[in-house]
Amino acid sequence: MQEDYPNREEEKGLIQRFEDQLNQKGFSFFDVTELEVIIQFYLDRLKYGKALKACRLAIDQYPFSQEISLLMAQCYIGKEDYEEAMRVIENAQNIHPNDVDLNTVKGTLYSFMGDYDKAVEILYSTLEHAEDKSEVYYNIGLTYQTNSKFREAIDVYKKAIEANINHESALYELAYCLDVLGELEGSVEYYQQFIDKDPYSSYAWYNLGIVYNKLEKYEEAVKAYDFALVINDTFSSAHFNLGNSYMALEKYPEALEAYKNTLTNEGPSAETNCCIGTAYERLEQYELAIKYYRKAAKADQFYEDAWYGVGCCLAHQEKYFEAIHFFNKALKLDPENGNYWQAVAEAEFKTGNVISAAESYQEAVFLEPNNLDLWLDWSFIYYEQGDMERSIDLIDKGLEESPDASELLYRMTVYQINAGRYKEAFTYLENALILDFENHEVLYEFFPKLETQKALFKIIEQYRKQD
Repeated sequence: MQEDYPNREEEKGLIQRFEDQLNQKGFSFFDVTELEVIIQFYLDRLKYGKALKACRLAIDQYPFSQEISLLMAQCYIGKEDYEEAMRVIENAQNIHPNDVDLNTVKGTLYSFMGDYDKAVEILYSTLEHAEDKSEVYYNIGLTYQTNSKFREAIDVYKKAIEANINHESALYELAYCLDVLGELEGSVEYYQQFIDKDPYSSYAWYNLGIVYNKLEKYEEAVKAYDFALVINDTFSSAHFNLGNSYMALEKYPEALEAYKNTLTNEGPSAETNCCIGTAYERLEQYELAIKYYRKAAKADQFYEDAWYGVGCCLAHQEKYFEAIHFFNKALKLDPENGNYWQAVAEAEFKTGNVISAAESYQEAVFLEPNNLDLWLDWSFIYYEQGDMERSIDLIDKGLEESPDASELLYRMTVYQINAGRYKEAFTYLENALILDFENHEVLYEFFPKLETQKALFKIIEQYRKQD
């Protein structure tokens, strides 16, 4: 609907008029299309309260609008008020009894409410009236998938693809379900049959690329995407996924070219600009990376990865105070992201804010207790301060989560030696050597004195001979 308002200033003016009316600063008449734009604006920004206010105004003026009813249901779904969303849909169905979109949302609501059998029954009932049966099959597949019935989901996703080979979402979810069941490798033939039927189908090659990408066969994925683009060089999704495969191969210049081709064919988006920023970051071209991360954030201020990317680039440039500001912007949008907490912790430590760093590490390990780097880096704070007891305590907690992590055992060896507990240190060292002998070299980083290194080397060599 936003295509009716391509001019951002025009949309901004429309939202301002609505905000003024909410604040009783004036009265405006809005036609149904304008109200749809206003509601969608708030929905996109997860502002369900204001979206609902716009919905109520719209439903009063246009009570027979099926589109307004759908948007109102989306608002209640966003608020997880499924019963109220169901009431809105059922009221709308009294006016539009055979509407496929209303019935689809109703089926989805039953799925959200845990009544998967009812959801499937309703969705199947819409097939008779549906112009696009592939979309109905796709929604049925999602319902089965949500209920962990992956075999049934696979069968229905295949029906969606048979109805529309270009249904990207069905193909993607099919690959996911096959992957869950460990059958993705064997499904290559299934995707290949579409190419055999039509070798000049760009979508067939594109879908094969997705499968190879999921199988982490990135070279094969690149070849498949290339074939898709030879057939249709304006295929923006193929350009984008080609970029992803090149990123996985660490071929960053090629990834950049693919992402920029996506921009050319699809227009700017937060996701694509963020990917370009990431490619420049990997190439250590930090100013260009920041430029594109900022473009991503401008396109969508709620795109937290963009703010995180800016912070990472500033941290690479040792501008830690500035980096913290952007990491916190990302955290505000996604406070349960362990990577963001880790980034804040590292930057705080670099600025000498030890207390803030420790607090951030604590948040991070709560979210990702199996992330070994968190325990290593958090304990290192106290190691630098000479507080071996706290360092040892943290590694001990890390080992409770990951008892077979040689990295933690080697680090515990370091801390025990520094605490003067040589017997305990030897026990941890022996266990570490059993798990990963080659990793013992990390010890030498903590003991630069040659005599200490020689003593450690002698112990390690004794273990090698015993082994």
